Amino acid sequence: MSAVKIGDELPVNEKKLDDGTNDESCSPMRQYSSVQTLINNIPYITMTVLGTAIFAVSFGGSAWGPATAAAYLAYGAGGALWIMVFVCPYCRYWNSSSCPCGYGLIAAKFREKSSVECFDEKFRKHIPVIVPLWFLPVLAGLPSIIRVFSWPLLVLLVLFAVDAFIILPLVSTKHGCKECPQKNSCPWIAIKSKIAS
Repeated sequence: MSAVKIGDELPVNEKKLDDGTNDESCSPMRQYSSVQTLINNIPYITMTVLGTAIFAVSFGGSAWGPATAAAYLAYGAGGALWIMVFVCPYCRYWNSSSCPCGYGLIAAKFREKSSVECFDEKFRKHIPVIVPLWFLPVLAGLPSIIRVFSWPLLVLLVLFAVDAFIILPLVSTKHGCKECPQKNSCPWIAIKSKIAS
């Protein structure tokens, strides 16, 4: 058998389940390189950086600017870590380079593998922890720009909205979620399908 390279798909009969048996029902697993996982994470990183800048600008020269910006940046990083610790161990692709966002490999450094049957439940329970990341910068920026108009803040808000509400969901749906090996059991895909229909 030839060696499998990063980016290759494994033949169906070579994929193993957690118990070491073959999974004949799944599509082939794609292996992601470090560069590919970084690219998949760029919209989330961009959202976090733009949100941090919005907080810094919204509170101007006051001490609240750096404090709220640092808090949002920590929340963005902490939110990703939260998912790695509380959701990823239940994913079939924990500790695998088949995870499109690369969280599965990092999660293996923090937690042992848990039952994949609980993935849906854990996902639904813990995803709401990061949802405020999409709204807090807007809630901070809009009142500020209404009080005192600022072109830099307006540009940041527009860029944030485009990234957080258009680019990130689009990349997620068309790339990350589409290529995710666990998409058939993912509650997020089910929610998006209900909204679309």
